[in-house]
Amino acid sequence: MLFMVNIVVRLPGDWPKEKLDALVKAETACGVQNIKDGKLKRIFRVVGLRANFSIWEAGSLEELHATLCALPMHPYFDVTVTPIIRHSTTEAWEAAHGAMPPF
Repeated sequence: MLFMVNIVVRLPGDWPKEKLDALVKAETACGVQNIKDGKLKRIFRVVGLRANFSIWEAGSLEELHATLCALPMHPYFDVTVTPIIRHSTTEAWEAAHGAMPPF
């Protein structure tokens, strides 16, 4: 199952830089591991915000929930999850031209 996830991070404003840097480093490491594991398919930063849109793959809602809850910044997330499916335009492109172009 594919999911579009919007995450807005709301960190306390009074953290020392070292604590924030360590949390960001841990979050990035988990994100890279989720990409390696085939769970995180794409991630896009929202300009000007500590927020992102991402595409995740999971076998169930419970699996996605567990994966997101395991992220170091999870306690500071506002999360919106939308189940998604392939679009007919993608299927038409692939039938006529092969795989979608990379971006």
